[in-house]
Amino acid sequence: MTTLFSIKAHRLEGATQCPSANQNERPNCEISLLVIHNISLPPGQFGGQGIRQLFTNCLDPDEHPYYRDIHQLEVSAHLLIDRHGKVTQFVPFDKRAWHAGRSCFDGREACNDFSIGIELEGADDTPYTDAQYRVLAQITATLMQAYPQINLDRICGHSDIAPGRKTDPGPAFDWRRYRTSLVAGNQE
Repeated sequence: MTTLFSIKAHRLEGATQCPSANQNERPNCEISLLVIHNISLPPGQFGGQGIRQLFTNCLDPDEHPYYRDIHQLEVSAHLLIDRHGKVTQFVPFDKRAWHAGRSCFDGREACNDFSIGIELEGADDTPYTDAQYRVLAQITATLMQAYPQINLDRICGHSDIAPGRKTDPGPAFDWRRYRTSLVAGNQE
């Protein structure tokens, strides 16, 4: 797979950098998990500034009724891939983004400590775009090269590490398509 991305100083070159204060130092452990999420603000609406505003603590509670309940949350992800495939990085990969919350993977709790979180602009029941799948596969291949403990068995959805609490990336996410693109890319 040809990647259009590279990582320097734990930042994805080619991504727009938009630093979030919602991050901190990782404990002394290696990055070994990739978590796929979805987000849309307001829910089910795409293309606005709500996600960026949420991750940078600038969400106006008066802009939409839904924002009144979430504007004080301190959350972030490492990356956001919008519906057109544009990538924004909020947190460098060597820092802990606040994306997973209460979570457990393979018997290990606190997934934020050792994971990278990628948000896809989307909703559980809305198909993702071709551009999102293409860019997600390219970024995943780049991350797997830079952080070799991330492998095909250590890529999951938010719903996998917080079952019963989270549902994303939801049934609209085509895991087969995504994983097939990764396997095909690894054989090139």
